[in-house]
Amino acid sequence: MAQPSLLERLGILADAAKYDASCASSGTAKRTSKGGKGIGSTEGMGICHAYAPDGRCISLLKILLTNHCIFDCHYCINRKSSNVRRARFTPQEVVDLTLSFYRRNYIEGLFLSSGIVKSSNHTMEQLVEVARILREEHDFRGYIHLKTIPEADPGLLAQAGLYADRVSINVELPTDAGLTRLAPDKSARQIEGAMAGLKGEIVEAKDARKRFKSAPRFAPAGQSTQMIVGADAATDADIVGKASTLYGDFALRRVYYSAFSPIPDASAVLPLKRPPLIREHRLYQSDWLMRFYGYAPGEVQQAADADGMLPLDIDPKLAWALKFRERFPVDVNRAPREALLRVPGLGVRAVGAILASRRHRTLRLEDVARLTVSIAKLRPFLIAADWRPVSLTDRADLRALVAPRKQSQLELFAA
Repeated sequence: MAQPSLLERLGILADAAKYDASCASSGTAKRTSKGGKGIGSTEGMGICHAYAPDGRCISLLKILLTNHCIFDCHYCINRKSSNVRRARFTPQEVVDLTLSFYRRNYIEGLFLSSGIVKSSNHTMEQLVEVARILREEHDFRGYIHLKTIPEADPGLLAQAGLYADRVSINVELPTDAGLTRLAPDKSARQIEGAMAGLKGEIVEAKDARKRFKSAPRFAPAGQSTQMIVGADAATDADIVGKASTLYGDFALRRVYYSAFSPIPDASAVLPLKRPPLIREHRLYQSDWLMRFYGYAPGEVQQAADADGMLPLDIDPKLAWALKFRERFPVDVNRAPREALLRVPGLGVRAVGAILASRRHRTLRLEDVARLTVSIAKLRPFLIAADWRPVSLTDRADLRALVAPRKQSQLELFAA
């Protein structure tokens, strides 16, 4: 059988990589080739495929080394029993593609993952080899994200961190029971052990850099993970708890949530329908609350309904505020930053602006209105110089008053 052309393989392996959500280049070390040395840069603008938390658009060549796989995870389109078209790159072909796309200003870096071929160690060696060639033979200074394989030898994972800006290991599913059922070849203990090993390497490298400037960097953008939402019976409260544990135990930079997507020839043990995408969005919002708004994981879980699921019609912050109305209203001219961050509709930037402005004058409701999209959402939860909600905060129908109106998708070809 004839080998598919390079372009055909690129189509297959780029499409196979679309289920990986963990693409963000934030937090890495700054490198540049402006001085005439090396090639590539971790900064600059290009075609956008992902966004860093600082708002910067980045573009990455996101591909798999191969979509052959000896594992048979039920949710994965590349699983052993799947009937998809297979392809494979050599490490040198991935290097050539990366440099070719970079020189055309199509990309700013590489996101490389892979199915497991032959063995975990063999696959990991191939991934490391791509990064090694780019860094050592071409002095590539662009961004590299390597999706590592937890079953591989820890020494290979350590090598990956020396070349990559970010390394990641997919935790796959929120619960051990879900992983055992849907990914029988994977082990939760092995995944977490590999994460712990990477965390140790990152901490050790940072400590060495403090003492020796020549000490090598190890994954300066840290490690991240991704979990699938909606493939098993895990609730949003379960997922929030799992994410919190991962952040705490392994110092992850990001946890990505990926709504389960039905795949061709899906296993009978998977649900027939994908979860609503808004569920994935609510989990990202809850993640933000824990990372930037000072909410404890238990508080975010309290925002969920009795079935453990976050409301889909309102965001988790508003859901929490409606449940704990005794914490409101908050005086915008006197309350500390922590209390202002709990006011629905006020973001981190808006709170910063309020704190800066009130040093010079007393704030009125219209001053706050300039900092938010909808003042109607805030009115029940704050006090300003000319505004006090009185009984509004305690109204039985408050949720209906502040919930966003439902908007239906218009028909594209309606008359």
